[in-house]
Amino acid sequence: VWHLRAAWAPLCFTDETPPPRSDPVAPAAVSPAAATKASRQQTIDGNTAHHFASLLDHLATLTRNRIEFTNGHHLDKLATPTPTQRRAFQLLNTPLPLTLT
Repeated sequence: VWHLRAAWAPLCFTDETPPPRSDPVAPAAVSPAAATKASRQQTIDGNTAHHFASLLDHLATLTRNRIEFTNGHHLDKLATPTPTQRRAFQLLNTPLPLTLT
């Protein structure tokens, strides 16, 4: 989970460049970029910012559907990924699944 949170920081409310902490007991400071992301609830590229759980929920909508016809034939169809889903796979350096294996 830690690796996913780090890789998907640009898509989430996570502070990508937290300021250095001089006192480990003091409350953490937020970078100006993270404050802007939180106040606008948008990422730098203008897409909706997510919490980690909401991003996982959004990625779960990328589905493979089997269409069954009455004559016994079937067709497998992949849902079209959203720009956020495409970006999530890019940040993981993993290609989108284009075929069923």
